[in-house]
Amino acid sequence: MYEYFEGTITKIAPDYLAIDVGGVGYKVYSPTPFAYHLGQKTKVYIEQVVRDNDISLYGFDSEEGKGLFLKLLSVSGIGPKSAMAIMAAEDSTSLAEAIEQGEVKYLTRFPGVGKKTASQIVLDLKGKLGDYVQKLDRQVDAEISPALNDALLALLALGYTQKEVDRITPKLADEHLDSADQYIKKGLSLLLKK
Repeated sequence: MYEYFEGTITKIAPDYLAIDVGGVGYKVYSPTPFAYHLGQKTKVYIEQVVRDNDISLYGFDSEEGKGLFLKLLSVSGIGPKSAMAIMAAEDSTSLAEAIEQGEVKYLTRFPGVGKKTASQIVLDLKGKLGDYVQKLDRQVDAEISPALNDALLALLALGYTQKEVDRITPKLADEHLDSADQYIKKGLSLLLKK
């Protein structure tokens, strides 16, 4: 029913944000609510999900993010909360690679995803996420600072795989640090966390 809301962020909670649109405050669940700032004027792409006893709004910072959410929802056994948890915990490239390679064990680490559901995700989405991932990655690449780019290259030179570096890139991009050295230190701390 809704395509997007354009308004001001008035509240940020761990799993949702409130956006004021023309004097009406909407509660919008988001995989990354802390990516927004109080008082920020923004556009949030909306998906309304109607269940037996609930009508909820889910918001994303891009049409591609919304599309990925809808793809995850199309999988039997994945509800909105599980889809949001997957999107919050993982970058799109690593998620798509895991699905393409049939890494069921990798997918079971997400909340609410057991072995059967993980297998269903692979079966339903294998080969169907490429467009979303490429567009989301282009958005991330456009936001990378020269210092962060240097740090990512350094992490690869230290022997970490592209998949490992891709996994932490969005988290590093959110840090807004001053130098490549600071990004490298933060990146190493994220990579060493299991």
